[in-house]
Amino acid sequence: MSKLDKTEVLNAFEAAYEAANGKKPEITTKPGWYSIDGGKNLRLADVAELTEQLTSGKTAEQPAAKAPAKKTKTKTAAPVKAADKKAPFTVITANEDGYTAEELWIVYLAEKDHDCRLPRGVV
Repeated sequence: MSKLDKTEVLNAFEAAYEAANGKKPEITTKPGWYSIDGGKNLRLADVAELTEQLTSGKTAEQPAAKAPAKKTKTKTAAPVKAADKKAPFTVITANEDGYTAEELWIVYLAEKDHDCRLPRGVV
């Protein structure tokens, strides 16, 4: 692994960015991290990769975002209407098999007289 010189990398990036976009980038420096035009924080090696992308003629400023993960199918139940209070989550009705752990927490917290959050990992 080679050592990157901070000033050389940033100067090269500024030159490539200005050539590609016609303006100087606004680089915010934090210890070990660099934010370009208020975007996401990048390491110095990532800034060097962006410099290579800009000089090679690619139009993408930021690396491509990852594809969103598949959502798991969850059980949806009809909400129970309560005139006097509103729950911040869906109220589950009983079924033949009983409740799952998630549904049990939702029912338990909906019965309380004040707003509650579900435990971590539930929904």
